[in-house]
Amino acid sequence: MNFTQLSNGQYEGYAIVKQCEAKTTSKGSEYLDIKLGDKSGEINAKLWDYSPLIHGEFPAESIVKVRGEMTKFAGNDQLKITKIRLTSDSDEVKYEDLIHSADYSGEYMYRKIIERVNGFSDEDLKKLVLHMYEQKKEELLSWPAAYKLHHALRGGLLMHTLSIVKLCEGVCEVYPFINKDLLLTGAMLHDIAKTAEYEVGASGIASGYTVEGNLIGHLVKGAMLVDEAAASLGIPREKAMLVEHMLISHHGEPEYGAAVRPMFLEAELLSELDLMDARVYQISHAIENIDKNEFSSRLWALNDRKIFNHAEKEKDIRVNLD
Repeated sequence: MNFTQLSNGQYEGYAIVKQCEAKTTSKGSEYLDIKLGDKSGEINAKLWDYSPLIHGEFPAESIVKVRGEMTKFAGNDQLKITKIRLTSDSDEVKYEDLIHSADYSGEYMYRKIIERVNGFSDEDLKKLVLHMYEQKKEELLSWPAAYKLHHALRGGLLMHTLSIVKLCEGVCEVYPFINKDLLLTGAMLHDIAKTAEYEVGASGIASGYTVEGNLIGHLVKGAMLVDEAAASLGIPREKAMLVEHMLISHHGEPEYGAAVRPMFLEAELLSELDLMDARVYQISHAIENIDKNEFSSRLWALNDRKIFNHAEKEKDIRVNLD
């Protein structure tokens, strides 16, 4: 934990409450068992002789300022809390300061996508994307792209989406016969139903899957959302159907969740570029803390491969979304 050691030997800093449970000792006194976290990791903490009226309450995903003594329990660090409070605006601490977040702010990435949509020549597709993004704006600004695996961080959904949008633009420069507006529409909407797939709180980190996410999934749900929006906007059925196909096929193969395989060029490109961006993220992060000429552990998401760090490039793996 990135806490500061004070002159009296105690530690102080800001953290996110990951879990908080009121418990009772064998002698009948109440205490809080808290899991605190920041970008560097997590620590268990105890607030003894707890009183809700005196100390307040600390719901999961709240940000707190905490002070305490560092102790050991079962060989692990544990914080014995002496002071704790919820943060206020005057603390000027944000979730992005304490958890792994996208390389750019949600507002910036959202604006960059909307700028591109406004440049569409296809008015139907422009209307569709603008409508759906406006409907989901609040979630999009902070939503992760995954529960685990790639881009499972605050703002990861827009980071993944904008990365693919930029890849699509590059491909269209090489192959000018591609329907660029259609391809970009697929890229912008392909994961939009992840806002219904994951349980996500204020921190922007997924804690699990929703019932809808388990029963339907974001590919089919995304097509359902497009179908509903297109009907309300009067968009031709044939055009909406192309977008829906791109969404339900973007995982490429049925064994990876695709309802059907891609059946036209833009759908195929979306599937390939989606996989490319996910793989770049997974591979680059797999060796982030691996020494030169060493291998990562086996990664089941990459077909149980170990990844080699040749260290021919610097470890700065920030993406360029400007």
